[in-house]
Amino acid sequence: MMDNQHKKKKNQTHHHESKSAEDAKDSLPETEVKVEVQADQDSEALRKELEEKEKEAKDNLDRFLRVAADLENYKKRAAREKEDYLKFANEDLIKAILPVIDNLERAVNHSEKAVDLQSLVTGVKLTIQQLLQSLNKFGLSSIESVGKPFDPAVHEAMMVVETDQHEPNQVVEEFHKGYLLHDRLIRPAGVSVSKPTPQGTSMTN
Repeated sequence: MMDNQHKKKKNQTHHHESKSAEDAKDSLPETEVKVEVQADQDSEALRKELEEKEKEAKDNLDRFLRVAADLENYKKRAAREKEDYLKFANEDLIKAILPVIDNLERAVNHSEKAVDLQSLVTGVKLTIQQLLQSLNKFGLSSIESVGKPFDPAVHEAMMVVETDQHEPNQVVEEFHKGYLLHDRLIRPAGVSVSKPTPQGTSMTN
């Protein structure tokens, strides 16, 4: 009887172990399926993210190319505008001088027929005055020199004159005028400068 019970118990234990093994066997494919599903989901997510990044990179490249093209067009347009400016920058000045040239030509034509030279001189003076007035509109101004103290900033001493008729270091004569353009010196006045005569020096001493 004890043998029967022992066999029965042994059979129950064997049956239990077999059931556990079958349960484990059945559960193994389910775990693998879950892993495969998760891997597929991760792969799909990565693929979508990669596609988004590729689209973003393409959009950035397109924007960069558009900006680069706009910049190149701007450079070309600026170069053309600069060229036109330099080419026609003096247009207004030339237009202002043209009437002066007309008057000089009339003066030359008149001088060939005129007997009165004084009228010719007067006409030339008026033409010079007209020219200076035209240039004054563009910021040109002349430097007053004669009778003024010598100033190396605006005067160029071309000659030294011994005289007791002027104060020492004074402009006696002007060989050519000096000019300023908007307060910037563009040509110093060429002048002669006084210095005391030997006699004047001895008298002063």
